[in-house]
Amino acid sequence: MTDAPTPSPGTAGTASGPRHPGQYALTLLGHGAPADDPADSSPHSFPDGGTWRTEIPSVEGPEALATVLEESERLEVPVHRISQGSGIWMLTDAEITEMVAACAERDVELCLFTGPRGTWDIGAATRTDSRGGGLRARGHDQVAGCVEDALRAAALGVRCLLVADEGVLWLLHQLREQGLLPADTTFKVSALVGPVNPAAYAVWERLGADSINIPSDLTLQQITEIRRVSRAPMDFYIEAPDDLGGFVRLYDAAELIRRGAPIYLKFGLSKAPGIYPYGRQLREVALSTARERVRRGRLVLDLLSRLGADGGQSPLGARLPGPLHRFPLDIATDPDQATDPRLAAERI
Repeated sequence: MTDAPTPSPGTAGTASGPRHPGQYALTLLGHGAPADDPADSSPHSFPDGGTWRTEIPSVEGPEALATVLEESERLEVPVHRISQGSGIWMLTDAEITEMVAACAERDVELCLFTGPRGTWDIGAATRTDSRGGGLRARGHDQVAGCVEDALRAAALGVRCLLVADEGVLWLLHQLREQGLLPADTTFKVSALVGPVNPAAYAVWERLGADSINIPSDLTLQQITEIRRVSRAPMDFYIEAPDDLGGFVRLYDAAELIRRGAPIYLKFGLSKAPGIYPYGRQLREVALSTARERVRRGRLVLDLLSRLGADGGQSPLGARLPGPLHRFPLDIATDPDQATDPRLAAERI
């Protein structure tokens, strides 16, 4: 039996900051990476001073949530946010209430998806090669369904809503500003419609987004470009589901934090069956993939630790994004509406 090798110099972060993967060995061979350009580093952070938070996506009900919370405790994976993809309309009031209570007990933010969307509609365009309107809300009825979902979830204690349509986002932001949704409600833009350029990212922020999921195929330089125009928190699948490309970018995690802060690292899962819209017929898949998403999170955290890049994590329980830029509101004010009992009944 041989002795364990002595760790080589440079196998952890240095006083000057995190190291790149393989940095010491490649430098010895004359293949070291160039020094980081300080201009590429994000100047932004969350209000608590942290640069990154964690998220476990596709948690489709109380049982899957309990599995995630149990596994995160076992593997010591801190979780800032839990998100669900099937939609608020796929959960009973009792299920939502149970999820709200479980997350509150562990100081974890719960984010639920609003309402119906195009891929489940009767329209055929979303089933063509061009995907038509995609995940957006088709027509007034689907917009109304998303608003109804948002009001219902907020009344049950949910304070983070996932949105896949810019019109729905703008309406929900106005409801938040008018007090029909609580002021501390946050809106998260879905990866299914995520912006791919700085101008679009800035527009989503101004429409009311508090965190914005960008596609996982964007380059590091493109992420830097986005950060130069907006400080809105970014959501990023370190591992993306197959319907979002199936990308696995564990070794980019440290650089994503450096360039993309403030950022949510999302622990998704490739090579796994789709589970939207979820029902008990998919129970075993939902629970097994929930466990594996947490394990994927452990892999990312271990990698960040080895590179000396695990500093700067927000404290658990942190959820607000800080001040962001918004389009000016142009809401017609009708004195009669202020006391309309129908509106009062919906006010949270």
